[in-house]
Amino acid sequence: MASMLILNGPNLNLLGQRQPEVYGKTTLGDIETRCKAHAQAVGCSLLFSQSNHEGALIDQIHAAKGVHDGIILNAGAYTHTSIALMDAIASVELPVIELHLSNIHAREAFRHKSYIAPVAVGQICGFGAHGYILAMDALLAHLGAAT
Repeated sequence: MASMLILNGPNLNLLGQRQPEVYGKTTLGDIETRCKAHAQAVGCSLLFSQSNHEGALIDQIHAAKGVHDGIILNAGAYTHTSIALMDAIASVELPVIELHLSNIHAREAFRHKSYIAPVAVGQICGFGAHGYILAMDALLAHLGAAT
């Protein structure tokens, strides 16, 4: 049974309240519930987590090695600023799917640069909360292709 870590970065705890015109009205709790149901339906296990602190996210990425088969990361604004997250991903040698609720390429220019993309197997953005399910399926397909 495949195991994945779904890791959420800063301000995602405010989903449903913060800029619903950009991020939707679905809460992070709602997304977690959907992801757990999907994991059960497709036969994988998952740990779902969120932190507003870069170091805590790095610690969780490090701890995933040897425990999880892959990571889905919605790094929020850290996507565009954190070389430390990029280095952490590279160091654990696990497949990572970069995830965003909004289409970062259709937003402000500073959001077009991702430090995660060079170390990710792929990126899913612009599909709102459904992007989490798409990312889970993409990670499982990638893991299946790798074996």
